[in-house]
Amino acid sequence: MNTSADDGSSGRAGYRRSAGSPRGEARRRELLDRITDDIAVNGLVDFSLRRAARAAGTTHKVLLYHFEGADDLLKQAILALREKRTVNAMAAATVGGRTLADRVRAMWPMIGGDDPGLRVLDQAIGLAMYDPGRYAWLGREASRLYLPSLVSLCPAGWSDRRKFEVAEMVLGALRGFLVEWRTSGDSEGIAAGFAALVRALEREEAAGE
Repeated sequence: MNTSADDGSSGRAGYRRSAGSPRGEARRRELLDRITDDIAVNGLVDFSLRRAARAAGTTHKVLLYHFEGADDLLKQAILALREKRTVNAMAAATVGGRTLADRVRAMWPMIGGDDPGLRVLDQAIGLAMYDPGRYAWLGREASRLYLPSLVSLCPAGWSDRRKFEVAEMVLGALRGFLVEWRTSGDSEGIAAGFAALVRALEREEAAGE
């Protein structure tokens, strides 16, 4: 993936930036929505400022008026897709049942489905591992987004420490299942692992009663 301006520049120098007026913000949101849609369909491979400009129906100079560069565009698009995933997962969890195990079970189809946008988010995990110096934020931002949601699903009577520990366990397990799904496609093995996670959550919750 090449997130530089394709003309060899850094993607920032020499371009006037938007001052954040209401009209400018509306235009920025419109451009970002188009680029996010493109990334959701076509993935992160070969993403560049020039590709983003084509998807948005504009020029790279216009994009650099509204964004800091290709990395900024990528970050904003990934955050938008993650927010959508989190909202859908939490909505499913809210109606998924009363126990933590029930809620996590209800969330999983919203996280591990076959929607192209979900696959892009899983590609981001690989990008963070491929070049942590540049893309470690992809993992950090995901944890900041998902952990509070998982903590909120834990029983109210648990201590803050216990909620944090269990939320970290769930987040780590689900990430592992996603990597396994995208790399091996072993749906039977993933289903078995997920069933074991649910049983562990049931035991954890029963121990606190």
